[in-house]
Amino acid sequence: MKTFDTGIAAALLGSAAAIALAAQPAAAQEAPAPESQAQPAQPEEAAPAGDAGVIVVTARRREERLIDVPVAVSSFSGEQLAERGALDITDVAQAVPNVTLESSRATNSTLSAFIRGIGQQDPVSGFEQGVGIYLDDVYLNRPQAAVLDIYDVERIEVLRGPQGTLYGRNTIGGAVKYVSRRLPQEFSLKARATYGTYDQAEAVVTASAPLGDIVRVGGSIARLSRGGFGDNLTLGIENYNKDVWAGRLSLEMGGYGEPVFVRVSGDYTRDKSNPRGGHRLIPGLASGAPVLDNVYDTRGALDDPEQDVESYGMAINAEVMLSDALTMRSISAWRKDDSYTPIDFDALPAVDLDVPGVYFNEQISQEFQLMWDDGGPLTGLLGLYYLDARADTLFDVRIFTTFAGLTAYTQAEVDTETYAIFGDFTYDLSDRLSLSLGGRYTWDERTASILRQNYLGGGSPYFGGAGIPFGDAATDFTGSREFKKFTPRASLSFMPTPDHNLYASYSQGFKGGGFDPRGVGSNAPDLDDDGNRSDEEIAAFLSFAPEKVDSYEIGYKGSLAGGRLNLAVAGFYADYTDVQVPGSVACEANGLPSFCGVVSNAGKATFKGVELEASARLGGGFNLSGSLGYIDAEYDEYITNINNTPTDVAEHRKVQNTPKWTASGTASYTAPLGAGDLYLGTTVSYRSKTYQFEIPNPYLDQDGYALVDASVVYTAPGDRWSIGLYGKNLFDKQYKTSGYTFVATDPTTGEILTANGQPIPTLGPEGTLTAFYGNPRQVFVTATFKY
Repeated sequence: MKTFDTGIAAALLGSAAAIALAAQPAAAQEAPAPESQAQPAQPEEAAPAGDAGVIVVTARRREERLIDVPVAVSSFSGEQLAERGALDITDVAQAVPNVTLESSRATNSTLSAFIRGIGQQDPVSGFEQGVGIYLDDVYLNRPQAAVLDIYDVERIEVLRGPQGTLYGRNTIGGAVKYVSRRLPQEFSLKARATYGTYDQAEAVVTASAPLGDIVRVGGSIARLSRGGFGDNLTLGIENYNKDVWAGRLSLEMGGYGEPVFVRVSGDYTRDKSNPRGGHRLIPGLASGAPVLDNVYDTRGALDDPEQDVESYGMAINAEVMLSDALTMRSISAWRKDDSYTPIDFDALPAVDLDVPGVYFNEQISQEFQLMWDDGGPLTGLLGLYYLDARADTLFDVRIFTTFAGLTAYTQAEVDTETYAIFGDFTYDLSDRLSLSLGGRYTWDERTASILRQNYLGGGSPYFGGAGIPFGDAATDFTGSREFKKFTPRASLSFMPTPDHNLYASYSQGFKGGGFDPRGVGSNAPDLDDDGNRSDEEIAAFLSFAPEKVDSYEIGYKGSLAGGRLNLAVAGFYADYTDVQVPGSVACEANGLPSFCGVVSNAGKATFKGVELEASARLGGGFNLSGSLGYIDAEYDEYITNINNTPTDVAEHRKVQNTPKWTASGTASYTAPLGAGDLYLGTTVSYRSKTYQFEIPNPYLDQDGYALVDASVVYTAPGDRWSIGLYGKNLFDKQYKTSGYTFVATDPTTGEILTANGQPIPTLGPEGTLTAFYGNPRQVFVTATFKY
């Protein structure tokens, strides 16, 4: 499948990296400042906003120099992403401290996101993300179809810490903003083609044209494909392949100095990639199937339903200047996505732990903002937000090897309706000192309808099985809960000069509770000992409480040496309470082995750490940028039920998907070549040991590792065309990103229990310890043409 010589291409990229690192200042003219993550802009006197070297962001819902924003935010321009060969938003996490973005286990398109220890990796209905993903200011309510491919992008911003006073949805951990380009006023055409190892073949065509003085229409169509990194040896199909069609279309009116701007946009993505099969880390305990040599190979046999992810939506973004000081914005959106996925947990041909599943999600949202800026000491915004979202999850849990044709079918619909009013205002106490105050009131209602039914003799009828209902439903529940909370924010910013900003902030985040769609109502305790399980007792058993975080931050952003060195430093401390920890374990439902949700509000956690981001222009076209993150994330209290006794096991639990150290460094060299420009760059990123779940697992947890990327890009005069050679993970590092585990552990310490030197299975006889891996070395060439 590697159809051109990876070794030659890697050698070329390695040479490019060496040249970038060894370049002498006298070799070329001085290049403009690179747009680096969290790079404070140069002073206004030297470079007004919009000039080269100044990063403008919308972290506070208005355009500002990044240096002026008292928030930890990293920004990547479309040009910077192109130089690095970024393929989707998960690539951004390599360069941002204390951030994890990755495809979730058995899918290409479901996103697991964590910022400063807060996140969510469980994609089933009932659990809300801890990190907000925004597509052109529209909040994506579900993680399915949230791994956004990068094309037609203006910039991507990553905001760390609670953002409820500034954004439509209350995002407790942070936000990732994907901002697409506005249409130009003149006709434009851009085509991009990519070809690389593993039969990677991509094409993106973007075009726009004016329909009059104030109306423009444009769009993009993308074909993104790649062969598999490995194979499914049972089904005879490629594993970890990519097969995506996508497109965006927009109509814009006004803007460019007009008092009214309206964008009507739509997007569509269809992902027909094969299901991602996991790699078994232990032999089959019943079959004796050996561990495969290639970590990207799998042997799972489940192929129904056919893997298929379809997502689409429409949005209307409108902005009206009511006066020189007052602007109104409206963001209206409708989105829908359907995901069909076969998940073979045990990764073996036997039906030992096979889960065919579907996810149906739909949302309608409306946001209004009023923004005030009269050039005086007071600026700010007031917002209203409404979201009505439906999330349906349906799946079988098939354990045919344990009990003839045993299936546990789950149908769970968890709907969310939320209203919020929020505001954030900044007052300049002097020409150097500013105070920001904000607040948000959130009202959430969760409504759940959950059915769990056992079948014998085959799968459930929904998934085409011939099983027969067996016994009473383990869960047949309908109920709702309301959650209300006011969350404040305050910050103080001192700017002794326009190119230095010292700030301190406090913000509170809140995420509502909900219902566990995998919970087994028949296992609810009879709290009043009357011999019956009432609706309230079942609701109490299936539900979980809201979580809250109090976050404190101090920081400095500065531009030194005439703008040649830019720094952003932040120290943070967070108290995290009633932490929602969803999970699934082996259990019994009405006396039969099954797969049950276990959700707890674990108790308390404390996060504290430091983040550094910097960029430097060294002259002669040589530039450096980098980031460093440190976080001490610990559970102070983690209450779990052991033998019907609440027990604090905090000393034996870890914060998942949160490495203690994250770091990255990029060295680049830009020089004239003929009439054009040559860019050489290399990036090294590092992540220390990562725990996949709260219970440490020596099979699944990933030790520290580093990745090395490099790129060589030539841009022709006038930026009319370019060609680039890119290498990702040049040293072909194998690293785990996620996995599944269904083996016995000590309930207190979490230590894996063994028999005859092998883990003891808890669901099915084969034992499930299955891992998924990050991408291997990829090398590709991209050509871009503009008209």
